[in-house]
Amino acid sequence: MEPKIIIPVDDSSTAQATIDYVIDKRILFPRSLSLLYVINQEQLAYRMIPDFQLDMVKKNSRNAGQKLLGKYSTQMNEMGFSCDLILESGEPRQIITNITNDQNFDLLVIGRHEGGGEIRDVLFGSLANYVLHNVRCPVLLV
Repeated sequence: MEPKIIIPVDDSSTAQATIDYVIDKRILFPRSLSLLYVINQEQLAYRMIPDFQLDMVKKNSRNAGQKLLGKYSTQMNEMGFSCDLILESGEPRQIITNITNDQNFDLLVIGRHEGGGEIRDVLFGSLANYVLHNVRCPVLLV
């Protein structure tokens, strides 16, 4: 049985580099992978969006998330992978951890954003650092 692997993505260069890494090392990965995009609900809350526009913003966020997942999926499909696409809303740290643990993934592949820096990571923590310490499966940090 092939291992279940999940790759959280966003619209950053780090996520693209993670996808490129998996494609480059495709001989090491199973043909079936899961891609996860989380719409960050916290970012929507701080934008002071009027209630009457919130539904529209949520819909546009979902559409953008689906488009991004489609872009990465197309890249992966062209290299022989098939991708299960997962689109969720919430706080990314919690959603990534919960889905990885609840769906019994065997490996999480995640990139670490450049420019965070040691001091920022100590004070605030990074998403990759949080996930690394809170999922039950091994993590490949790219």
